Amino acid sequence: MSNAPAAAPAAQTSAEPMSHRQIMEALSGLLLGMFVAILSSTIVSNALPRIISDLHGSQTSYTWVVTATLLAMTATTPIWGKLADLTSKKLLVQLALVIYVAGSALAGLSQNTSMLIGCRVIQGVGVGGLTALAQVIMAAMISPRERGRYSGYLGATFALATVGGPLIGGVIVDTPWLGWRWCFYVGVPFAVAAIVILQKTLKLPVVKREVTIDYLGATLISAGVSVLLVWVSLAGKNYAWVSWQTAAMVLGSLLLIALAIRVEGRAAEPIIPLWLFKQRTIVLAVLGSLAVGLAMMGSSVFLSQYFQIARGKSPTVSGLMTLPMIGGLVIASTVVGKLITATGFWKRYLVMGGVSLTLGLTLMSTTRADTNLWVLGVYMFLLGMGIGALQQNLVLAVQNAVPVHQLGAASSVVAFFRSLGGAVGVSALGAVMATKVTGYLSDAGLKSGAGGGGGIPNVHHLREPARGIVENSYGHAVGDIFLFAAPFGLLALIVVLLIKEVPLQTGQAVVVAKAEQRQPGAEADPASGREPVRIDKVEARTP
Repeated sequence: MSNAPAAAPAAQTSAEPMSHRQIMEALSGLLLGMFVAILSSTIVSNALPRIISDLHGSQTSYTWVVTATLLAMTATTPIWGKLADLTSKKLLVQLALVIYVAGSALAGLSQNTSMLIGCRVIQGVGVGGLTALAQVIMAAMISPRERGRYSGYLGATFALATVGGPLIGGVIVDTPWLGWRWCFYVGVPFAVAAIVILQKTLKLPVVKREVTIDYLGATLISAGVSVLLVWVSLAGKNYAWVSWQTAAMVLGSLLLIALAIRVEGRAAEPIIPLWLFKQRTIVLAVLGSLAVGLAMMGSSVFLSQYFQIARGKSPTVSGLMTLPMIGGLVIASTVVGKLITATGFWKRYLVMGGVSLTLGLTLMSTTRADTNLWVLGVYMFLLGMGIGALQQNLVLAVQNAVPVHQLGAASSVVAFFRSLGGAVGVSALGAVMATKVTGYLSDAGLKSGAGGGGGIPNVHHLREPARGIVENSYGHAVGDIFLFAAPFGLLALIVVLLIKEVPLQTGQAVVVAKAEQRQPGAEADPASGREPVRIDKVEARTP
């Protein structure tokens, strides 16, 4: 008890606003960790056609190598976000990096697609932590008004990893003495460096609370989403879309999700606090994030397949071909972030992002194997602009609408549904891709096995006219999946039009949090309707 008076002044000192230099030092390790997380997906997406071909996998395996990571990230993001409200954010982000390193090392040793998918699940757990905690830590250090400026740095990091990933992956795959396994090993040194830098630079007060984690809710949510994704990826191939298997899996998924909602509603510390969905801004941002996740992951995953199979390009050249989309993402994320900081208003930029996303997806739906590359570049640029303007700033809008003590939960909910949109999108678009490719090959009189319907073909090993048929089939199928995705871009535009704009706050989160904190052990007034803020101990030290 004697240490309580001494802790208060220390906590007050730690709550002083951070200078730009202190923030940049703290962000250095965090941004490096985010670079690793993004690199793990972009470097693999460009190498996947070669990886799946070498491991003798199918189009379903191709989809699940990506979906497994997204699913693990989706399922664990809310848990990471909840833990961030309860314990050391610094320790959590370092733990996420350790898990990522372990998953990456094991993935590089994979001998078949099943093992690779399992290792990608481990990677996804780590990436889920990095995704959730990056936003939470930024919110704890930086005021909403200034956060747009620093979100630009996050956008630039995203762009750098997105540009560098395909190029690095392409070079690795095209270099015989390296091979695709190094696509998983290459991120390990960056992750280790991030752990060391975070230990030295990240200094945040440690908030400890007595808490229980809702593991039952997390399990039910994960199971419900998993069953849904398994159904989408297998329907139309292993069984008909309208069949007893479809009915059983859809009903089973809905039942599990309903049970999860019931459990979450009764849990003392729910993984996804249901009261968040009483706020209009959060509901609309969640819907927008679903659409952005689908567009972002669908584009990155299937464009590499388009360039390597429909256009016959090498992995390295395929990475270069996506530069227009990355350029649009870089410009939108950095410029929009600075404009938001300068003006304090954000809705107009989200609306412009929604327009660009919808237009980009619609134009990409005209893609064929012989589409002019310059024209395709313009389409990809518009798509990248939309993604860049929306992905970070939807989180910013939500963070500006909730109390500081719920930043972790609110931020992770948006990240959760963005990841869910990506997972469902990749799985659904992969199913559409497999169905369309098989159909186009059959229409051309080519057996699906010979053309690659039962596996990912290497067009360089095919002779004419089979090569031309395969290229045209994949080119047309990629256009079809963008047509399927276009309505989700329109959904994103509609929801951002409906969001009510609230000018960004200027108070720094760690300072505002001090004003919100009650005495240790204090309970909320039941008549007030506010969530309880119970802080058993606040330590000024940093681990």
